[in-house]
Amino acid sequence: MRFAGRALLMAFAYAGTVVGAGFASGQEILQFFTKYGKFAAGAILAASVLFVWLGTKSMLLARRIGAKSYADLNALLFGDAWGRRISGSMFILLMAVSSVMLAGAGSVLEQYAGLSYGTGLALTAAMVYAVILGGLSGIKAVNAVIVPLMFAFLAFVFALTVQSPAAGHFLRYATDEPAWRLWLSPFLYAAFNLTLAQAVLAPLGASAPDDRTIRLAGFLGGGLIAVMLLFVHIALASRMPGIAQFDIPMGRIISPLGPPVRLFFALIVFAEIFSTLVANLYGVTLQLSSRLPFSPRAIAAAVLLACAAVSRAGFKTLVSTLYPLIGALCLFWLIRLAKERGKGNNGTNLVQEP
Repeated sequence: MRFAGRALLMAFAYAGTVVGAGFASGQEILQFFTKYGKFAAGAILAASVLFVWLGTKSMLLARRIGAKSYADLNALLFGDAWGRRISGSMFILLMAVSSVMLAGAGSVLEQYAGLSYGTGLALTAAMVYAVILGGLSGIKAVNAVIVPLMFAFLAFVFALTVQSPAAGHFLRYATDEPAWRLWLSPFLYAAFNLTLAQAVLAPLGASAPDDRTIRLAGFLGGGLIAVMLLFVHIALASRMPGIAQFDIPMGRIISPLGPPVRLFFALIVFAEIFSTLVANLYGVTLQLSSRLPFSPRAIAAAVLLACAAVSRAGFKTLVSTLYPLIGALCLFWLIRLAKERGKGNNGTNLVQEP
């Protein structure tokens, strides 16, 4: 039971790192999968295989080398010189995504909690700061609450969809989108999410007690992501193509269900923004702490202030334009991870394929 509990907490942390606000809103799944029509479910299954395989592999590699942050894993994959360049690029990407997520959190609290935008921003930053100082234990604890809530909400939406006449629309509807973009999507989506998830996956794998725990956590985490992807996709597909015009399509789906459900949805969106922020900024803080002569507390505070200062981007623009672009840039990282055989200096295997 202790072994299963450890693996489940790691799986929640993994899934919570990947399942962010773009996921909860439905916009991310719409842009990467649903808009491509009846074959999108197959693309989701392809992405799910990558999440299980390469998520597990990255954690196993991190444990073998005792990675302190994603920079150590990049050094293994690309060598010292290119590893530093890749880590620098990841730092910029993590800060950019975190800035927009922080802005989104302020907007959610402004709209649904009646707080001013600045107050919502400051409150979110304070909460993120407290969790970051708690380290991996804090991240696991937060995601042990957020991920089951997210799963329950999406299962509820899926159950409503199954009862509708359009439940099977995801198997039938056609689009004009090129087929090559559809089959590139699982790789772009996995590349984008897995690359940025290294902010948590590297220290998570390094902290694991054994490989068996990592393999079960990778399977459970990847499986959770797969099921939630399908829940959202089937719900969105039942309302295509009209649902594609909305910035927050899942919000449109649940809007007729009354204020209590809408409020719960707002809580879910905020929770996923929060989990993304915590994961990204925890990784950035670890990276900077290993290179700067300042305390983690001071670094975390400075990082949050920097994100707050630049959090002015639009949510839909980020998800529809910046996310696929980041995915294309991260594709090289994904390919390199897939090819890594994990050879140590003496030629022995650092990792066996899960």
